[in-house]
Order: sequence, then structure tokens, then C-alpha cells
Amino acid sequence: MKQNPATIYLQLRKHVKLPIGQAVRIRDVARVLTDSKLEPRLLDVVIKKPREQDGNLLLIDMLQIIARIQERIPDMQIEYIGEPQVLVEMVSTAKKPLFLLFIVVWLLLFFGSALTIMNFHADVSMEAVQVRIVEMITGERDEHPYLFQGAYSIGIGLGMVVFFNHLFKKKWNEEPTPLEVEMYLYQENLNQFVISEEYKKMHKAAGRGEKNP
Repeated sequence: MKQNPATIYLQLRKHVKLPIGQAVRIRDVARVLTDSKLEPRLLDVVIKKPREQDGNLLLIDMLQIIARIQERIPDMQIEYIGEPQVLVEMVSTAKKPLFLLFIVVWLLLFFGSALTIMNFHADVSMEAVQVRIVEMITGERDEHPYLFQGAYSIGIGLGMVVFFNHLFKKKWNEEPTPLEVEMYLYQENLNQFVISEEYKKMHKAAGRGEKNP
């Protein structure tokens, strides 16, 4: 009686980072569920060996993975869950001095934000409004309501901290900040664009009869 072939369940990750020049293996790009005896062999299957002309972004799709598995372990039944492709980013492992860059960016953002707020207040005559508010509250006109302006400035800072749900590395809760949501949407759109461009390159290469190692 013929034994039914073992089933391999694959779930590709969306985006992974690997050191430059490292061969891409199944363990790097996918989660695998199969027979415990087959799993070690399966995880070490090489999908692609990056070349210099491939650049720093590689697109690995499910058809490539299935082809490599069948070469290494034939007569396997393969089922995949989720996305049919994964984007592999090749990154340098060398540590770069980022502290100075961080300070420069922080200063640019700090003074840029301060100038933006000051220019906005000048456009809407915020100083005159604050003078009028203090006059309505106290009954006396003060051309330089420093106490009110100081409290207002502190309130802006606290409001930004609450809005962005972030103070240095501390978060008040697990809810994502507006900036994190925008960065996530930007990364998703960027990934989709890169995937589309990589598929175009693959189709052009296939039309010229080139092999994808």
C-alpha cells in the first residue's frame, strides 16, 4: 500500500533582514510545520544565493521555495498560508557611529518644530489673544503675561506627549502612536511598490531566458 506523502505547511514572513552575502534559507524567510524528522533538512534548504547585481532587496516568492523543496525533498505535499512572497533586505553588519547623527537630527527637529509653532502663533496673533484672555480673567491688562504663556507652553509639551503616547523610550500603553501608524503604512506601501518592481524584473528576465539562481 502506497504511503501518503508528508505535508509541509509554510507561512512566509513579510519582510526580513539578512547580512550582506548570506545565502537565503527557508528558516530565514518562513515558519514551517511538518514531520519532526524532515524539519531540520527542510529549514536548511537554500533558496537563493545573493549576487552583487541583485542589489540590497530580494524578492522570494512561493514558487521559488516550492521548486527548491522539490529538488531537495521530492514527493512532498506543500501547503502555504498567508502572503505568497517575502521581501529580503540585505544589510551591513558593521556598526556605524549613529550617536552624532542622532544629535544632529534631534536638534534639527527641535528647532524646526519650535520655529513652526512660533510662526503659527505670529500668524494668528496669539500674543494679543493671550493678553486679552489674561485681561478677561484678572480684570487687568498685562502686555507680558509670562505666567500664562509659561503654563501654555508647558501644556503644549504635555499635550504632544499624550498625543504621541511616547516619552523617550517609555509608552503609556500598547496603543500605537500616530507616527508609528504612518510609518507602518509607509513601509507597507514601500514594500508593495518594491514587490511590484521586482516581479517586473523577474518577468523581463524570464522573457530573455535568464535563470534565477
